[in-house]
Amino acid sequence: MESTIQDVAKQANVSVSTVSRSFTRPELVSERTRSRVLSTARKLNFSISRSATALKSGQSLRVAVLINDHLSTWFNSTIMEGFNAVFSRNGYDISICQITSGHARREFFEALPVKRNVDAVIVTSFDIEASEVSRLASINVPILSLNVTEEKGFMASVRIDDFNGGMLSANHLIALGHTHIAYVRSTPVASLRFSVQARLEGFLSACRAANIKPTVLAAPATENPTSAVLAQLESLKTRPTAIAGQEDSLAIPLIFQLQRFGIAVPSDMSVIGYDDSKFAEDIGLTTIRQKPYEMAVSLAKKTLQLIEGKKPENPHELIPPTLILRSSTAPLQR
Repeated sequence: MESTIQDVAKQANVSVSTVSRSFTRPELVSERTRSRVLSTARKLNFSISRSATALKSGQSLRVAVLINDHLSTWFNSTIMEGFNAVFSRNGYDISICQITSGHARREFFEALPVKRNVDAVIVTSFDIEASEVSRLASINVPILSLNVTEEKGFMASVRIDDFNGGMLSANHLIALGHTHIAYVRSTPVASLRFSVQARLEGFLSACRAANIKPTVLAAPATENPTSAVLAQLESLKTRPTAIAGQEDSLAIPLIFQLQRFGIAVPSDMSVIGYDDSKFAEDIGLTTIRQKPYEMAVSLAKKTLQLIEGKKPENPHELIPPTLILRSSTAPLQR
């Protein structure tokens, strides 16, 4: 016969509720008592029922994370590591929802109040409508955001200051003497990410202040967008001396392609990215650093506080961007 929670409580000389809290709310139990309970549970080969715990608490022990791209992307895979590091340790599962269109987004929010199958929702890098926020608020589900420009309607958020990040990128190229500048962005209709729109707006703002009109190139939503970007560059009357990528995943392959066609980086063309992602340091990419793992950990902790009815000390966290100087940018050679 399987051991019961009552068996563990009796042998550990504690109450049944103390056994339950030792597994589900360890912060409410002294370290000494919890250690005795867990030791007894191991001896009796007992494991607390997750479904029973959820039923008793009225919680699903699940957090929904809405992402707008593939899990394999550097940003998404990194934030999921951060979320998992916090949520799994506290007994929560993560339900990943890929939102690739406005229709899919609306469909998710319409179904959620009926199913009531999550304890919180985290939106990453794209906007949601005010009506969707209200729908969640009406059933008391905390809604949080990661790298979403608009904080209104979210109970907590963590984001990098993408507008100033874009300005930092432009000002770096301008300070190096570049006036013929291009900015490579993803195709607007293929992206729900409002954070990257803020990067572009900041970049354009810094250029306007310097009386520079950059060329904005749209990378198509294909397996290899770099070829199309190169074709657009070749069609320009004046070739830029510097290029800023919306993200490293656009800037890094562009460097390889430029060098393949005899355009040296940075002597012929400077290239700057955004993210400081994997391989950025290896290739020597100057970039704007953001730390998605740390951001996700911080937001996950805020999520647990809100689920427990507590207000985070710093609910809306804005992280300043950092310019990382490497060898892919250099002063304009006249």
